[in-house]
Amino acid sequence: MADQYDFGLVGLGVMGRNFILNVADHGFSSMGLDTDDEKVNALKAEGAHVNVNGSTDSVTFLGALKTPRKIMLLVPAGKPVDSVIETLLPNLEKGDIIIDGGNSYFEDTERRITYLEEKGIHFFGAGVSGGAKGARRGPSIMPGGNKEAYEHVRTIFEAASAKVNDEPCVEYMGRGSAGNYVKMVHNGIEYGLMQLISEIYDVAKKGIGYSNEKLAHLFDEWNRGELQSFLVEITAEIFKKKDDLTGKDLVDMILDKAKQKGTGKWTSQNAMDLGIPIPTVDAAVTMRAISALKDQRVDADAVYHTPSLGNDKPDAQTLEHALQFAYIVTYAQGMSQLAAASKEYNYGLNLETIAKIWRGGCIIRATLLEDIRKAFDKNPNLANLMLDDNFVKTLKTIEGDARIVVQFAVGSGIPVAGLASAVSYFDAFRSGNLPLNLIQAQRDHFGSHTYERTDREGIFHTEW
Repeated sequence: MADQYDFGLVGLGVMGRNFILNVADHGFSSMGLDTDDEKVNALKAEGAHVNVNGSTDSVTFLGALKTPRKIMLLVPAGKPVDSVIETLLPNLEKGDIIIDGGNSYFEDTERRITYLEEKGIHFFGAGVSGGAKGARRGPSIMPGGNKEAYEHVRTIFEAASAKVNDEPCVEYMGRGSAGNYVKMVHNGIEYGLMQLISEIYDVAKKGIGYSNEKLAHLFDEWNRGELQSFLVEITAEIFKKKDDLTGKDLVDMILDKAKQKGTGKWTSQNAMDLGIPIPTVDAAVTMRAISALKDQRVDADAVYHTPSLGNDKPDAQTLEHALQFAYIVTYAQGMSQLAAASKEYNYGLNLETIAKIWRGGCIIRATLLEDIRKAFDKNPNLANLMLDDNFVKTLKTIEGDARIVVQFAVGSGIPVAGLASAVSYFDAFRSGNLPLNLIQAQRDHFGSHTYERTDREGIFHTEW
């Protein structure tokens, strides 16, 4: 078995096993490593038709790989990644390559790059999006780091990735931790889009009275139009699913407490560090935290009355336009963060490339991304997606419907933190004058923090 496998993968859970089988399906002999015998045996059984093998012994695993060894980690972020690295390190050779395919925090990736460079080992992060099915059938892959090291696995990743118009949904992102950073922001956008969809669902069901059957039909229709996207597609499927235990609609039997693994929070925290506003992502993170307060919410529901201000109920097209508007605004926020991070961390990101590889395979794939790709292809220095002529025209056409849905929801006591934040971000961004002059006056009044003037250059202070 020695020195015959092209590609190695550590972590044979569902995601890892599907990815290594995908690689092997495309003609690259592959070797897996896991401490769990059952997972190794599952890989061998599922991969009986291709050149794939597995082991629970790291020395056997490493001895079976061609040099320079190309080893991908698909293990939980944090300490497990460091633990695997330390396990492999004694038997690695200079020039070997370790690829972190998990959702690692980008600063951890920078630390690992430095640590392993000193030992002659290449390390880079490669975000992988698409879930278990995507890993098997073709995900979107976001590699960054040492470009020469990436070239050793480029053909493997291109073969295994999703394809749109025969173009692989993988491309080198940039220097350092660029790959993990792009995946982090991808996940932040994902948080935002999921929150927006859930709010439209709430308005439609609670506020208007749509049945799950009607909602399934609605989302099916939307998925054939401007809102075509993976998340809209699976939302339609969810409304059709019956519960095996009760026979009722499964969505109604699921507890309204959303979990999170931290990538959305990291996106929000880092955006604040960069001074980049992404309020829709922030709202999505906040709403998951509020959802965890189930007992308190039930108590509050019992003592507060739901308002009804008598607003006209929005129709299906108005709901569609509101979601489309908020989708665009959320992508605009995420792309703005990527642009700022590229400058701050010297990544060298290409936003047109990022939009291109997100068109297929990943969780946030959508028809809209082709328009985003075109916008950044036309103007690589576009400051904000909402300034692109094509998006200006679209947003002007549908912004009124977004306002109608938010007004209706607020009047009906339905929480729409994501939708409202999208409208407020849009309004703040298009406002030539904001009331922050008053805040500057307050800061100078209580703390002598100074201010600038509208009529002349310089820094000023007033004894109030």
